[in-house]
Amino acid sequence: MQTATYRYIVTLQFLGFRYSGWQKQPGQKTIEGMLLKTLKFLLPQVSVKILGAGRTDAKVSALDYGCEIFLKDTPLDDILGFTELLNKNLPPDIRVLNVEQTDSDFNIIKSSKSKEYVYLFSYGAKNHPFCAPFMANIIEDINIDLMKSGASLFMGTHNFSCFTAQLRENSKITRTIENCYIEENKLLTANFFPPKSYALRITGQGFMRYQVRMIMGSLIQLGKGELTLNEIEECLKGNNKNKIEYIAPGSGLLLNSLQFT
Repeated sequence: MQTATYRYIVTLQFLGFRYSGWQKQPGQKTIEGMLLKTLKFLLPQVSVKILGAGRTDAKVSALDYGCEIFLKDTPLDDILGFTELLNKNLPPDIRVLNVEQTDSDFNIIKSSKSKEYVYLFSYGAKNHPFCAPFMANIIEDINIDLMKSGASLFMGTHNFSCFTAQLRENSKITRTIENCYIEENKLLTANFFPPKSYALRITGQGFMRYQVRMIMGSLIQLGKGELTLNEIEECLKGNNKNKIEYIAPGSGLLLNSLQFT
């Protein structure tokens, strides 16, 4: 007897500071693991599977993340009520914004059109400890104007083999970055934030492992005088592979926007 599968898109937000990323891992606290545990608690008789829009690293957060849940045989009778029930049972650092039914034509990974990541950082003085989950803190003085110039180099189609860790065979190393720039941080505010902080905003269809954090790392190296604009340009041609030595901390990174076709 053939079973029916009911598919739902779940939009959620999470603070990643105490999690080992999105993907479920043995012995680790992850966002997917916590969501799956909650779904199984609420739907004990239902076979449940989850497919995320992409992996996030440890301590990375999201203001707009998406996943698909697959339920065997049993549809959700009251989606709004179930959304409220999910939020009641999830920990306070995970919030479901919306649940909607979809069909087999939709795929959370293949249907992804654009992702915007934002990396928050400050420099020059040590931050209030409460800032730690939200932004990276560079104690040294850095040349922020030079970093802004460097950010613009990443726009367009380039070879990003220098900007990923554990490069695998058949990885798509040529990627297109639609936007990449640094501006003053106006996305998140708090009375314990430093007087001035900054945001690297970067948009593309998809990113390799550590790609955004290594782009940010190269800009920090640039701002410190450890890397030049010319060296970054060479890296974007696939040269000088050992020059990008710094992966920026995960806690400064958040997925800000996720668009589907």
